[in-house]
Amino acid sequence: MTIFRHFHILLTAGGAIFISVPGQADTVTDTFQVLVTIEASCDVTAGSPSDVDLGTHPSTDTNVQGNNSLTVNCSPNTPYYIGLLPSNNDTSGAGVMIGSTTDEVPYQLYQDAGTTIWGNTATDTDAGNGYAGTGTGADQSIPVYAIAPSLNFTPGDYADTVTVSVNF
Repeated sequence: MTIFRHFHILLTAGGAIFISVPGQADTVTDTFQVLVTIEASCDVTAGSPSDVDLGTHPSTDTNVQGNNSLTVNCSPNTPYYIGLLPSNNDTSGAGVMIGSTTDEVPYQLYQDAGTTIWGNTATDTDAGNGYAGTGTGADQSIPVYAIAPSLNFTPGDYADTVTVSVNF
C-alpha cells in the first residue's frame, strides 16, 4: 500500500529548498484470519475396571449373568459405533472362557440383560450388531452384559479377553 505525504518546494535564487509540512495522520488497514480444523476423536476406557465378573457358582447353575460398563468419550455430535470381539474372533459376540483344563465355557455378549446381542460387525458408518451412540464431548458409560448358558464344566477359574473397537 502506498502512502502519500504532502511536501512543499520553495525555490530560491540559490536553488530549491525542500520544506516538509506535516500532513494529516494516515492509517492503513488490512485483515487476517485465525483458523483451526477440528477432527473428530474418540477415546475408550475398558481394562480391569470394565471386567464382567460372573462370580462364583456351582457347576449346576445355568444362565449366569454379569455386567459392567465401558467409558467412551467422543467429540460432540460425532456418531460412533462400538464392536466387541471375543478372543475366538466370533463376530457374533459368542465367546469362550478358557481355564486350566481343556474345557471351554461358552458365553454371549449383550447390550442389555439378554435380548440384544453385541458383536463386532460395527463400521465407521453403521452399528451392525454393535452399539451406536453420539459423542457429547464428555464420558459416556456404556453397559456390557455377558451370559453363560451353562456352567456344567470342570471346576476352576475361566477367563476370556474381549477387544473393544470404537469406530467413528
